[in-house]
Amino acid sequence: MPNEHETVGAYALGILDDAEATAFEAHLATCEWCAQQLDELAGMEPMLAALADLPDAAGSPAIGESLSAKPSPRVVEKLVDEVAERRARKRRRNFYMVAAAGALIVSGPFVAVAASGGDGGSGGGGNTSRTLAANPAKDAFDKSSEKVTATDPGTGVTATVALADKLWGTEIVTELKNVKGGQKCSLIAVGKNGERETVNSWAVTGEGYGLPDATTDKGKQPLYVQGGAAFERNQIDHFVIATFDGKTLVEVDA
Repeated sequence: MPNEHETVGAYALGILDDAEATAFEAHLATCEWCAQQLDELAGMEPMLAALADLPDAAGSPAIGESLSAKPSPRVVEKLVDEVAERRARKRRRNFYMVAAAGALIVSGPFVAVAASGGDGGSGGGGNTSRTLAANPAKDAFDKSSEKVTATDPGTGVTATVALADKLWGTEIVTELKNVKGGQKCSLIAVGKNGERETVNSWAVTGEGYGLPDATTDKGKQPLYVQGGAAFERNQIDHFVIATFDGKTLVEVDA
């Protein structure tokens, strides 16, 4: 058989013999590329049906009828089911990878604080206690060239929002200080047209973050959360950080 990837067209047209078709179907069940090509070629059916009505140079419709042939419904249903299951597994795998990445970003400050606590209680010298864990959110925050800050006089919460233009919209990293624990919060981007978009959400654990009088090192460290909005940078009017029960902690003009 020729290159199996080149056989998808012949299979769609139904011009493979039984042995070739069986071999290609086994390949198709494990090849995402060929499955996508077969889906696209399925759209040619109306054109092939039209060709079936046109006689060839000898006045015979045999060529059109051959081109319009297609696999049996039973085979097609089996292949569709197999490809659908493979795609579902791929989507589940991608979801778990994104969830794990999100957990790493949100929990980054916790890991960094624990690693840099310097209490020396774990033994083995001081070098390991001063090794900082990677914190992608803080790294992105530090690298940003545009930051806007605001402090709410009522709640005392301070938020600094770092912004970066992206092809898909705007990357947003927030540094949060003086926020007490035991609450869940969201960062909402508000467009100049009044449209609102939730950028991300998180739980404030322990005694909180960025508290000067905190009793733990973690409580004294700011919280960094990273996300993105579909808004282009010049479409954003301001940001709102609010609790899940609707209390506004701070607003930041963009």
